Amino acid sequence: MSQEVSFILVLVSMSIWVTVSREAIKPSKEINWWKMITLLSAGTLTTFVITFTLFQDLLL
Repeated sequence: MSQEVSFILVLVSMSIWVTVSREAIKPSKEINWWKMITLLSAGTLTTFVITFTLFQDLLL
């Protein structure tokens, strides 16, 4: 994966996790749970892809 694509993926992942943290600090009655689950899934997926890519780059 090119460095530009990796950088964009890191920025997207960071923005997802910032959005998750903003949603998490709301009172529990105001949390949109579908949004939270979707963002957590997307954040986890992007984090795994970034981690996998970094480990592959270390092995090369």
